[in-house]
Amino acid sequence: MQPRNMSMSGVVDLAAVKAAGEAKAKAEQARAEAARQGGTAAVAPSALVIDVDEAGFEREVLQRSAEVPVVIDFWAEWCEPCKQLGPLLERLAVEYNGRFLLAKVDVDANQMLMQQFGIQGIPAVFAVVAGQALPLFQGAAPEAQIRQTLDQLVQVAEERFGLTGIQVDPEADPHAAASVPAGPYDALLEAAMSALDAGDLAGAVQAYKNVLVDDPGHPEAKLGLAQAELLQRVQAMDPAEVRKKAADDPSDVTAQIAAADLDLVGGHVQDAFGRLVDAVRRTAGEDRDAARLRLLELFEVIGPEDPRVTTARQALARALY
Repeated sequence: MQPRNMSMSGVVDLAAVKAAGEAKAKAEQARAEAARQGGTAAVAPSALVIDVDEAGFEREVLQRSAEVPVVIDFWAEWCEPCKQLGPLLERLAVEYNGRFLLAKVDVDANQMLMQQFGIQGIPAVFAVVAGQALPLFQGAAPEAQIRQTLDQLVQVAEERFGLTGIQVDPEADPHAAASVPAGPYDALLEAAMSALDAGDLAGAVQAYKNVLVDDPGHPEAKLGLAQAELLQRVQAMDPAEVRKKAADDPSDVTAQIAAADLDLVGGHVQDAFGRLVDAVRRTAGEDRDAARLRLLELFEVIGPEDPRVTTARQALARALY
């Protein structure tokens, strides 16, 4: 893929008089509220690069863009240019010392975000400034060109929106917060496990959701919720009937999704993934999206580090593109 520059004139267009005034006012209001609550604490350099998904996008990108420009790197594991651009952007995020935040979005796992930004190919880099989305560039552009674009972004963010970035403390311990006991989460996770032991799947689902309301990225709660919801879905199924429907009509996406759930519960992980990848490949529109979303849910059940998930993600990408 050849780099395709996107003019930063879009910043000026989006920040034309009224829009700029409203966005700047919202940013100032957000900063004032943060100041009333004691201000924003300094972050460690490692906190300048974050992974973002659809669930956390509003909190991690839109809300944070009221205090610092957020650069979004849309990437995928199978994308070779992404492997060149990603580490460069991460290095620059640390070098720019809080003048922008880098949010990395895996397009395979977050197709809705890719569609909302109108992305046709990756890597693609956007920015969000005071809630305003701005295209920056596409492709593995040269470092000098990327620096020039980032310099302009930082300048526009400060001059037009009053965003001066976030404070960085090189001595900050990024693991300090994680070492603090979770407190109420312990009780909620214990309640979820107790509900599972008692066969109360609805209670377990709700307990895990209660954790994720406060901490959308909590790994144990995400995994537990995915597993509990899977068990809840198959609980009322007639396996013979579901498998017959799926075999009789490969184009019936609802039947294929139900059969994939049964496959996974029965330990046939690759069969479940393959069934849904085939459904994505054969369908379009709402059916295709339903198959894709269920596949992503099943990835959560197995865990992102499992090599079967990695292989299935690559197959999904090929089916989609």
